[in-house]
Amino acid sequence: MRTANRLHVPSRTTLGLALAGVTVALLTSACSMQDAVCGGGEYPVLAVGSAGSACVSDDEEPPKGYARYPEGKVPEHVDDKWYTYWETRTLDENGRTIEIPEEN
Repeated sequence: MRTANRLHVPSRTTLGLALAGVTVALLTSACSMQDAVCGGGEYPVLAVGSAGSACVSDDEEPPKGYARYPEGKVPEHVDDKWYTYWETRTLDENGRTIEIPEEN
C-alpha cells in the first residue's frame, strides 16, 4: 500500500485554529479600518459657539474661534461615540458644553 499519493485532510483542530487566527486578525484590525478624524501629527479642534471642527498640527494652538475638545471627549474616528456626541453640541466661550444653536 502506497501512501505517497494520498491527500492529507487537515483535522478539525487544525481548521479550528486557522479560523480562530483569522478571526482574531480581523477583529484587532477593525479599528484601524475606520476613518480617522485627523491625520497623523494632527489633533481635532471644535468650533466655539457653532457647528464645525478642524484639524490642527500637533505643534500649533487652535486658531481663533476654535478650542480643544474636553479631555476624555475627543473624537478619534468618524462616527465613534464622541464624534456622534459632538454633532449636536459645542463649547461656549466659557468652555461649557452647549447644544448647537439652530440657524435662522
